[in-house]
Amino acid sequence: MELLAIFGSQLVLSLVVYTLIAKWYVVPWLVDKPLEQALTVLIFPHALRHLGLMFFVPGVVADSLPGFFAYTVAFGDLIAGLLAIGCLVALRNAWALAIPLVWLFNVVGSADLLNALRQAEAVPYLGAAWYIPTFWVPVLLVTHVMIFSRLLSASRRQLTVATS
Repeated sequence: MELLAIFGSQLVLSLVVYTLIAKWYVVPWLVDKPLEQALTVLIFPHALRHLGLMFFVPGVVADSLPGFFAYTVAFGDLIAGLLAIGCLVALRNAWALAIPLVWLFNVVGSADLLNALRQAEAVPYLGAAWYIPTFWVPVLLVTHVMIFSRLLSASRRQLTVATS
């Protein structure tokens, strides 16, 4: 089987599994939770995005991993992870800027993941870091979608209340 086909299959199958977990277990559990609590649960996995710095570790990735990929993905993940931690602190302390910060984090974090996934030329050089895009990124993608869903639902409710 060709390398990109294996990569794509693993990525898609992980997305399917995490989507089913989210749909069958996480969404029903979160449905009656307050917005801030639900967002906190969904953001926690992103606080670990410092794992993307692994793309700089010799021996973990091939020496020939494209530098552009390593820098954009590693630093994109680090920024998203730091924003996630900021969101967790802001939500926990009920800061007024918490929800705008979550929007910022979710847009930046989603863009980072989509940027990384579009760089298929890096796949042959991922080495031991292969598990990040095939196992961890699908978790992050699913939770980003769930965060957008919660934020949009809350915004619609606020508009309905404001226009009533």
